[in-house]
Amino acid sequence: MQTAPFVELLAVPQAQANNPLFDIIIEDKINIQNYCNALIAKILVLRPSELPEFINYQFNLVKKPEIWLNKFEKLLANNSEQFQAIRNHSKFIKLYTLIEKKRTELQSSSIKEPAAKTPKRLINAESEERYFSFSEVKKHIATLTNYPDKILYLNEEICEYKQSEVYFINNKLLDYKKQCKALLKQIQNEKILKCQLEKEQLEEKSKMALEIKPSFKIQINGPINILTDAYKQMMYEVKPNGTPYIQYKIKEVTKFICDNYIDEHGNELSPLTIRTYLSPTRSDKDPNNDWKIKL
Repeated sequence: MQTAPFVELLAVPQAQANNPLFDIIIEDKINIQNYCNALIAKILVLRPSELPEFINYQFNLVKKPEIWLNKFEKLLANNSEQFQAIRNHSKFIKLYTLIEKKRTELQSSSIKEPAAKTPKRLINAESEERYFSFSEVKKHIATLTNYPDKILYLNEEICEYKQSEVYFINNKLLDYKKQCKALLKQIQNEKILKCQLEKEQLEEKSKMALEIKPSFKIQINGPINILTDAYKQMMYEVKPNGTPYIQYKIKEVTKFICDNYIDEHGNELSPLTIRTYLSPTRSDKDPNNDWKIKL
């Protein structure tokens, strides 16, 4: 199946279809090849009487209907062999008629309601199907609120420019493709920096949360080394599948114990003492076997 360089690939999985009869259904990745395959398949299963409504439906979905019509016409021409059967050949003719009808409607509406044209001096290049203006690109990017939409739009513009047969280039302006690529790189860098900043802010909040000491502490009614010995066992001895229950440094476990426990008299624990008790080389500080909590 040959493709055509569609700019807008409006397709959905079957479960998300608003109109299963006229929506382009793609269950896999949405790309040019899959979109063109699904579009041709949809045309072949629709009845001739359903084609006008199908064209209207797709026409109203896309942002640039005239470009979509041009690409659709090119797709039909590239895959004319798919319509060689008598029944499909009549569809082929009807589709071309519908495309021309839609083009006429577009031209009529543009005459009735003329849109403000971009000055010639702001147009970078022109092809048979459209013109390319980086000035318009920047204005459109300013209306988009998230990075994925901006990146997708710029990639579509770059792709469209590459695949167009440009017959006019404004030498007074910079190259359209290079400007789009530069803006794309700028937006991608902004996205990376924003993600890094958000990550740093999240880490800072997490760090601050860890540093806030809890208002409630558990009182240990007995020797503190019984508690620290239990932690030592989980840090050094008890290893399911070769991995300790607790994989933290002595300094970190010391802070946790001091932040969450007090001695039997209600006093704060000494970090130096706790660190000594947790040291794997200070077995002399471990409790007697009769007092050990065995895990």
